[in-house]
Amino acid sequence: MLTPLVPVTLPSIYNNQPLPARMALASKDFAIALADLSAKLPNLRWSDLFRSYEMQKAANADYLQGRKKAFSPPPGGSLHEAGRAMDIDLSTIGMSLADFWAFLKPLGMVPIIAQPNSGTSEAWHFEYRGSHQLVYDYAAAGNVRADISPYKQAAASAILGIGIHVDEAKDQTVALVQSALIRLGFDPGPIDGDPGDRTAAALQKAGATLDTAESVLAPMLQESFPQEY
Repeated sequence: MLTPLVPVTLPSIYNNQPLPARMALASKDFAIALADLSAKLPNLRWSDLFRSYEMQKAANADYLQGRKKAFSPPPGGSLHEAGRAMDIDLSTIGMSLADFWAFLKPLGMVPIIAQPNSGTSEAWHFEYRGSHQLVYDYAAAGNVRADISPYKQAAASAILGIGIHVDEAKDQTVALVQSALIRLGFDPGPIDGDPGDRTAAALQKAGATLDTAESVLAPMLQESFPQEY
């Protein structure tokens, strides 16, 4: 049920060189959208894309210790870790931020801030959530505890989906199954890695058990979201 990351070549803010290879990775569907965006806006420059677990941990430490002003969550909480988020140089977009938002929407990319104000922190951050938007919507609709952030659930889903460890998940395999079930329209409860009654009931409705989840759910995911696999 894992989705691949693929290398991308994008112009960066770093000495007119391509984005460094350690960052230049994206989910397959995002990579397609990035190639389209780069072709349409050749002057656009990127500053960040993929972050490994270690890179996200370092970014969070820099934020906590005041070396970085922009908020960076601990590992398990950012779509950068799934190759589904980008940071760009807003001075290279060639249009107003509001127009850029409208330009990105048909490409499946969304901002993380509420209003197109270039002076707002994270105005440079955009995401391609793919099927993990369904996890966000599921959590936002009240299907998990109120203290569980929809954004963090979507991030965990996407990170687990490429095979990277999420510290807060009790069992990584169970959490990945819960992510798959939500994206396929079932109701397993939160992505927490705890195989409770709701997860068991959702698996039963899907015609699977924890032991057979991989073989049953993987083809369903591939059929539902072919660009991601």
